[in-house]
Amino acid sequence: MNPDKTKLTEIYISMQRIRRFEETAIDAFARGDIPGFIHVYIGEEAIAAGVCAALEEGDCITGTHRGHGHCLAKGMRMDRMMAELFGKAAGYNKGKGGSMHIADFGSGVLGCNGIVGGGIGLATGAAWGNQLKRNGRVVASFFGDGATNRGAFHEALNIASIWSLPIVYVVEANDWGISMATTKAVNVSDLSVRAQAYGITGVSVDGRNPLAVYAAADEAVGRARRGEGPTLLVCHAPRIRGHEEGDPQSYRPKAEIDEAKRNDPVPHYRSYLLERGIMSEWELDEIDRQIEGEADEAVAFAEHTPYPDPEEAMSDLFSE
Repeated sequence: MNPDKTKLTEIYISMQRIRRFEETAIDAFARGDIPGFIHVYIGEEAIAAGVCAALEEGDCITGTHRGHGHCLAKGMRMDRMMAELFGKAAGYNKGKGGSMHIADFGSGVLGCNGIVGGGIGLATGAAWGNQLKRNGRVVASFFGDGATNRGAFHEALNIASIWSLPIVYVVEANDWGISMATTKAVNVSDLSVRAQAYGITGVSVDGRNPLAVYAAADEAVGRARRGEGPTLLVCHAPRIRGHEEGDPQSYRPKAEIDEAKRNDPVPHYRSYLLERGIMSEWELDEIDRQIEGEADEAVAFAEHTPYPDPEEAMSDLFSE
């Protein structure tokens, strides 16, 4: 499927919204406005943007501890997300979820998760529910390469393959699990071969190329929607920044970090659109200005909304 200008523009807007949100969050974190930790999605924008561009409004996703990009690509608002990072009551989860646990069922985001691989089982259950309801909906589950060594990953792929569940398992292969290289934890160079053990389709793409991601995701989503079962989609995109903000990445070769920066997907995709005459410099600049304004408004919103009342600390719990 060759995307038209509308779809190509949608992908650019998605990538740029993620990038600007993350840059703004980094600045706010450095000022001390955001409690806890943040794990930013810089360098991996093409994955969430490409996959979510292949989904429909009623489809769902699960994200990770590095989930801001997943939420934004699925259409969530910057202002309420920023408020959630700030711990404010106007956040999507009343300031109680924070950076790693944002969710919004209305947007189809079943939740980001601070547990490695924690969203895989949730997504598989949601896909089973969709199958039982025969509603034609698909689930995409995002997780890192490190999660492919977790038991939940293998159990989920096994049951999804047996029942031909409508789900796409998206591996964001950024080469590192905190400070351990993936090559030291996995004895295969291409993680998509793990799909063979479950008799499902496995695909590897350049996760820095949004159009390659979109094309592969579109096929995978189509298979799932037709009842042809799950896909393991591996998107390779070496991370640019540390595991979390404040991580100096002293364990990584500098040349590797420099290479990741040279292959930054956002400016590369912008150049692609310009060089092929798909969009003009003016059009792209106008989009950038609008997104810049959205990010500024998100910070202002987060700064000027109240924190949750202490009396609400025990509300919204499954048990007390």
